[in-house]
Amino acid sequence: MNVQIRSKEIKLTQHLNDHIATAIENFKRYHLDITTVNVMITKEKKGVGVEFDMHIAHAQPVVISDIDEDLDTAIDMAIERANKALRRLHDKMKDHHATSLREIEVIEEEA
Repeated sequence: MNVQIRSKEIKLTQHLNDHIATAIENFKRYHLDITTVNVMITKEKKGVGVEFDMHIAHAQPVVISDIDEDLDTAIDMAIERANKALRRLHDKMKDHHATSLREIEVIEEEA
């Protein structure tokens, strides 16, 4: 997984950089084939903007944007939304490969 954390007009501390990197590592728990994660932190009119751009093999890219006055809050809200989007995508993929009714009927007949 390629990871890029970039900031524009904002100085990122090592603590924030580590916090974002840890959150990206936690994305692996969804067992999706995430190929690239780009994080862009920018200064906006109404505060700070955080954007997660995640590219997943065999799926559409997931883009999460969040703006808040506080940098820590904006990062945490974007991480929460990214986790929610990845969880939904994981559940969608998992349900797509669920057992069919024919397989259930065959198991019932054998019993």
